[in-house]
Amino acid sequence: QVQLVESGGPGGGLVQAGDSLRLSCAASTRTFSSYGMGWFRQAPGKEREFVAAISWSGGSTYYADSVKGRFSISRDNAKNTVYLQMNSLKPEDTAVYYCAASGYDSSWWLQARGYEYWGQGTQVTVSS
Repeated sequence: QVQLVESGGPGGGLVQAGDSLRLSCAASTRTFSSYGMGWFRQAPGKEREFVAAISWSGGSTYYADSVKGRFSISRDNAKNTVYLQMNSLKPEDTAVYYCAASGYDSSWWLQARGYEYWGQGTQVTVSS
């Protein structure tokens, strides 16, 4: 069992358009480096969508087209933590952001059903 706890920056995740924000996700497992990690988001009235994923060692990363060039995913296996650096935020980035852990291979990482463990989510609100 893996427990994931997300946290956002100061201000409780409320930022203005153009601002930056870094989300963190701490995992409670001794085998963190054996999991592919992903970030997803869900806006009101919409389905949960893929944002970014990172391989076990951090050597490979994957991004949704909507965030490519603005968001960056990274991980620190010594701290059991995965990060999502979000730059040039837009109002359409407003959503609850979830981190997730996958014990499957990379072919599953771009879809929500490829992840067995999920955090509780953290709200990100971008005002115009």
